[in-house]
Amino acid sequence: MQLDLFTITTILVFLSALFGYINVRFLKLPNTIGLMVITIFFTLCVFALSYIDPTLLNAERYILSQIDFKTVLLDVMLSFLLFAGALHTDFESLKKHRGPIISFATLGVLTSTFLVGSLMYYGLLLLDMKIPFIQCLLFGALISPTDPIAVLGILKSAGVPKKLETKIVGESLFNDGVGVVIFLTIFQIASPSNDTVSVVEVLELFGVEVFGGLVLGFLLGWVTYRLMRTIDDYDIEVIITLATVMTGTVIAHYLHVSAPLAMVVAGLFIGNDKMRDSAMSENTVIYVDKFWELIDILLNTLLFVLLGMEILVLTYSLDYVLAGLLAIPIVLLCRYISLLMPISFFKKKLDFVPRTNLIMTWGGLRGAISIALALGLTEAMNRDLFLVVTYVVVVFSIIFQGLTVGKLVKKVSAT
Repeated sequence: MQLDLFTITTILVFLSALFGYINVRFLKLPNTIGLMVITIFFTLCVFALSYIDPTLLNAERYILSQIDFKTVLLDVMLSFLLFAGALHTDFESLKKHRGPIISFATLGVLTSTFLVGSLMYYGLLLLDMKIPFIQCLLFGALISPTDPIAVLGILKSAGVPKKLETKIVGESLFNDGVGVVIFLTIFQIASPSNDTVSVVEVLELFGVEVFGGLVLGFLLGWVTYRLMRTIDDYDIEVIITLATVMTGTVIAHYLHVSAPLAMVVAGLFIGNDKMRDSAMSENTVIYVDKFWELIDILLNTLLFVLLGMEILVLTYSLDYVLAGLLAIPIVLLCRYISLLMPISFFKKKLDFVPRTNLIMTWGGLRGAISIALALGLTEAMNRDLFLVVTYVVVVFSIIFQGLTVGKLVKKVSAT
């Protein structure tokens, strides 16, 4: 059975609408969690049914085979989702907490990458799996960034204090871009085709990706602001913001700079209250916000349905699952440790809520970006192992951490 792109997209939108309805009508979980739970349950039911009739299972596998999840997420969806998230982020609050946010997104991610990589290396040795240290570092790089898509979706209903929510959301907006760059840098070092990679080359790759993305984002935001300031037509202004994201993503890929970071900066620039007041009428603000809210909801829904379906691409092995279960406490412990220094340094300057480190550790959810990066590993990098490990950590993070972070906040606030 051959299906064209439109038919596959239609099936995914139909499933997203159906599962979304079931969640809102019956489960009443946060959409991010509910969609993933329902999709995983649906996929497991398809597995069970396949022993009688494999038609549905084959259809689901065919759909996944036609979708390059890594490319769809990292090269397309992520730009839209990050722009939408940044557009609706309180810029002034973000600016006030820029010190810890930058530290969490850079020093925190780097520290976590090396801690996770080191502990996983020795943890896998305990399971009689001798994996090269550089490959364990790759896993550390792909699992260390918190996922802005999952975080933004769940924190809205978790009751996290506003000043702490700003830090978690701000960190997640920037650290995925930094995390992707760290992953690509280590990937290049680990690639068998590269005999040696100098420190200068590593720094150059990192610098071009990160600073190039920041500069491009600022330019995109400024040009968009200037264009919107000279007209007053909400239809065209909405289209201009859409063109900014699509054109900016293409330019970023062409220049080999970080598209995620560029979209975050552009979204923050355009969403800044001062820029809004001088460039957009009240009517335009309403339409721009509603348009990007809709884009955000639609892509989030599709993303977490796809994420639940990705269970079909896993290679099932007891050792792999045990490695995934081992990785859960390792990832949480390393995140806690990686946040200690930035929080201690800024605690005196800024008003931190009690147990900030604990809440940020449990509220720092992993999601689709980690899965996408794991899918990008090669067979020589033990892709099957790290894909299962990543999926176990992500499912635990979104479902168990996501469902309990609100209770943790209430408990900590009460003490």
